Amino acid sequence: MKLQEHYKQEAHGTNGFFKAFEKYLAEFVYGGIDGCVTTFAVVAGSVGAGLDSAIILILGFANLLADGFAMSVGAYLSTKSDKDNYNKHKQTEYWEIEHMPDAEKEEIKEIYRAKGFKDKLLEEIVGVITSDKKVWVNDMMREELGMMEIDKSPLWIGGITYLSFLSIGLIPLLIYVIDYTHPLEQNLFFIASVLTAMGFIIIGWLKTYVNQTSVLKGVLETLLLGGIAAFVAYFVGDWLEHLLSR
Repeated sequence: MKLQEHYKQEAHGTNGFFKAFEKYLAEFVYGGIDGCVTTFAVVAGSVGAGLDSAIILILGFANLLADGFAMSVGAYLSTKSDKDNYNKHKQTEYWEIEHMPDAEKEEIKEIYRAKGFKDKLLEEIVGVITSDKKVWVNDMMREELGMMEIDKSPLWIGGITYLSFLSIGLIPLLIYVIDYTHPLEQNLFFIASVLTAMGFIIIGWLKTYVNQTSVLKGVLETLLLGGIAAFVAYFVGDWLEHLLSR
């Protein structure tokens, strides 16, 4: 009974080690992208405005801590809301199966009849699905309501997003931290740009695993996004500096 084995596996889950490892990769990637882009934009805008390193550090860390926290809270609340909504509808489906089993069986039959199944095979499919309430409810949630269960913790999503935002977003500020403690003679903004580009390359590479796209495309898209943000921020800062200094 291959069909029955398939649904039994669905009921109990068969996630491997790699699936568990990559579960929160998307949150890490997008938190890192946002952190790196926004912090580098702050640095570029500050340099364009002619601000010194101390001000850049203040603005940069303020952005890291505040914007990162806001993003992580938004990710947490969004995921929690989706999970609560899913569980509410799931409880409704359990109630309907308990109190209106014939009607629910007919709904399953109609769903799979519309997929092209009929006669004995249709009856077998309906029988296998409705023999396990967990499989039955999951199938109704997916096929009737178009809802998939979120198997991620909202707290972990918020935490990973914040951790990624801070760790990757810190890259554009590293050289300014070093300069503050041990003054350097080099062009700090150039070094920050190179370090940030390296951060974009790493996070763009990781993004390809989330989006299932080519490595070159993922890296170039991320570099382009960061470059545009920095370009805009730098020239806005430069324009404002000239405007306010008149």
